[in-house]
Amino acid sequence: MKFGFSLLFLIAVPATSALAQDRIYRCGNEYTNTVSEAQAKNCKLVSGGNVTIVPGVRPPNRPSTANSPGQSQPKVDTAEQRAKDSDTKMILESELKKAEARQVELIKEYNGGVPEKLGPETRNNQKYLDRIAELKANMARNDSDIAGIRRELGRLPAAAPSASGR
Repeated sequence: MKFGFSLLFLIAVPATSALAQDRIYRCGNEYTNTVSEAQAKNCKLVSGGNVTIVPGVRPPNRPSTANSPGQSQPKVDTAEQRAKDSDTKMILESELKKAEARQVELIKEYNGGVPEKLGPETRNNQKYLDRIAELKANMARNDSDIAGIRRELGRLPAAAPSASGR
C-alpha cells in the first residue's frame, strides 16, 4: 500500500504547485505578480500558460571601431578601384540601353493611349482598358528605372583620361 500512496503523492505535488502560482500581470515589457503594483501601472493579466523570464545580459558599451584612432581601415588600390568603377559604369550603361530600348517599345505599343486591339479585346472592352492601364504603369515603372540608372551613373567618380586618348 505504501507504493500506491507515494505514487499518488508524486502526482499530487506538481499539480498543487501549478495551482499555487500567483496571477501574473504584464506591464509593457515588465511582469509582476503584485496586485497593487499591477493596478497602479494599469497592467494586463496574463492568461493561459506559464511565464518564464530569462534575465538578459547587455554587452559592454564599446566605442565604434570604424572611428577608433590607431586602427587602419583596409584600403583598396587605386587601380583596382578604377577597374571596379569602370566595370560598374559598363554594366549601368548596358542596363540603361536596355531600359531605353524597352521604353521605346512600350511607347510604340501604347500608341498615344490608343493601342491596337488584340483578338479577345474586340469583344471585351474591359480587357482592352486593363491592358492600356498595364502599359501605362509599365511605362512609368520603366521611366523610373531609367532615372535611377542615370542617378547611379552620375554618382560614379569621373573617369580619368585614358592612355588611348579617347
